Amino acid sequence: MHLRGTGVPWLLGAAMLAATPAGGNSAEFKVEPHQLGAIVSIDGQRLATYRTNSGHQPIIWPIIGPGGEAMTRQYPMGEALAGEPDDHPHHRSLWFNHGDVGGKDFWMEPRPEGPPERNNQIEHRQFSELASGETGRLVARNDWTSGGKKVCEDVRTIEFSADEHGRWIDFAVEVHASEGDVTFGDTKEGSFGLRVPGTMAVDAQQGGQIRNSAGQTDEAAWGRQADWVDYHGPVEGKPAGIAIFDMPDSFRHPTKWHVRTYGLFAANPFGQQDFPPEGAKQGAHTIKKGEKLRLHYRVLFYSGEKTAEELAAIYAKLTAGAEVKADE
Repeated sequence: MHLRGTGVPWLLGAAMLAATPAGGNSAEFKVEPHQLGAIVSIDGQRLATYRTNSGHQPIIWPIIGPGGEAMTRQYPMGEALAGEPDDHPHHRSLWFNHGDVGGKDFWMEPRPEGPPERNNQIEHRQFSELASGETGRLVARNDWTSGGKKVCEDVRTIEFSADEHGRWIDFAVEVHASEGDVTFGDTKEGSFGLRVPGTMAVDAQQGGQIRNSAGQTDEAAWGRQADWVDYHGPVEGKPAGIAIFDMPDSFRHPTKWHVRTYGLFAANPFGQQDFPPEGAKQGAHTIKKGEKLRLHYRVLFYSGEKTAEELAAIYAKLTAGAEVKADE
């Protein structure tokens, strides 16, 4: 099914992998409209749901791994599974937002009794495209509002695929300064994030592990720059993992990572003051009126185990020939 709008770029990564599972047969993806937003399936089985409104923003939940595992935390959208903590209710499966946009906090959940700078929403405006086939793809437009006043907007293109490594979500987002100059501030609370299953967290009883492309692990990976970060551990009693690859065309590649041992897993190219001082300077960035900023991440959900060498080889194949975009 296709729903097409006008004037929306098709923001595909140049290094997309073929949607071919280990068996070699092409998978069939369907992206269908639903009262919640859009349902994504692979070969007739639910893969993910793009929810246009959960809390104060669009999210993707649930996300089902190649072995049928729930690959993100269920709370607060559903009942917490055994071993899942009920902290940080604003950590809703997989999302994109930021904690300081023109001084407004889009990271935390709004509080009706709270100050105006916390009364902020990322409001789904429309789907410009829903596409089914060898991959599944959706394009969504969103308005960022504070107290009912629009601050900026985004266009996000999300592609779902699968191959011998696992299941993929390719997430490219353009933030448009549609209303005037807008500054994404210097805070650790951002930006492209997910919350891993409770049993996968490093701090869980059996314990998972964080590792990055620079060889840093667990707490040592927090706030560091890296091409990719992997978070792996037991899910439903079996080994599984999530790797997020920062694509070369993404703003301030390689990004810094707000990745925590309790299960938060986020790429944040705007954080500087809270993070370790090593690496290229990041921090606040102003998008001028009428201009845009592009972020691009690719997420691998896999069953079993993968070595750091295997992940590095996957990243090298993904990015072969790609040029790093010069940041303004």
